[in-house]
Amino acid sequence: MVQSPSLERLLRDVSRSFYLTLAILPRAVKPQLRLAYLLARATDTVADTEGVPAGRRREILAATGAAIRDCGSGRRGVVPDFSDILSRPGPTEGERRLLGHFGEVLGRLGAFDAEDRAEVCGVLETITAGQDADLVRFGGCGPDRIGALDTDEELQLYTYRVAGCVGEFWTRLCLRRLFPGMLPDRERLLQDAVRFGKGLQLVNILRDLPRDLAAGRCYIPSRRMAKYGLRPADLGDGRYWRLFRPLYARYLGEAEEHLAAGWRYTTALPFRSVRVRLASAWPLLIGVRTLGLLRSANALDGTARVKVGRGAVRGLILRSLLLYPFRAKWDRLFDEARALTSPPPPGRSENGAPPPPARPR
Repeated sequence: MVQSPSLERLLRDVSRSFYLTLAILPRAVKPQLRLAYLLARATDTVADTEGVPAGRRREILAATGAAIRDCGSGRRGVVPDFSDILSRPGPTEGERRLLGHFGEVLGRLGAFDAEDRAEVCGVLETITAGQDADLVRFGGCGPDRIGALDTDEELQLYTYRVAGCVGEFWTRLCLRRLFPGMLPDRERLLQDAVRFGKGLQLVNILRDLPRDLAAGRCYIPSRRMAKYGLRPADLGDGRYWRLFRPLYARYLGEAEEHLAAGWRYTTALPFRSVRVRLASAWPLLIGVRTLGLLRSANALDGTARVKVGRGAVRGLILRSLLLYPFRAKWDRLFDEARALTSPPPPGRSENGAPPPPARPR
């Protein structure tokens, strides 16, 4: 008989950076956050398996969402048929294992109390709505047919659905289970929590731009690009980097502002909540360092993916641990990391990109 993997093992298989964040959280919130992440990763795997037609992925996604809702309501959820997903290339071994044991993962939801089940189901409903909207918009797209978001409002909604709502969920759970009544300005905290998640997602969008374009997806709004004389298809051509760079810098700045709100959120948490503060700080510090790398890179060059190295990540984590007893110094960690993200000086090379090609009249 094959032994079922633990949730901890499944989490380690499908997450690298977020695994560290969840690992240090207090027991009062770790199971709920871990389960919500695994359920979201399962739905994300369904949505992202491009070898399956978009219509079929939407059907499986809807069935997965229904199973989560049923289980959250105290009923027995019907495990979806993932065979179409598992028979295609794309999912990693960890993701295949997760889908193969989805029924067991889903069953853990029933062990939570009613409030926790409602919170988990609520955030999954928002996430799956975002994933379904993505499939509707980009389902028929590819390298030769690039689809794009239309407006900045659509970008804001997208980043909320896939990440901002997670910050909100995380915070509501912590407010209820870890420090009820301890923080007077709850609404400000929740607003910053949403910005925290949206900032991290915007960093991902800006970093993964070439990969998304290769799949026919552009999350940079087309109306905004039009003001710079650009079309979504132009971003597949590195020669348009000089035209695109000012707009890209604008979104880098927006991401940084969101992450700064996330740091304000982190420092507003009770100082004695060491684990939650550290778990919040690490993705923010990595995110703002990533922005620094993106500012000095050609975002349209897909030959190398920008990423903060493991050594730098370990250094950020170690410094945050060593400085935690020194509150004033610890509070300045974000500003120190942000100082490394300043724009390159005027006249810096544009990575040798030639002028953009002339369009036919």
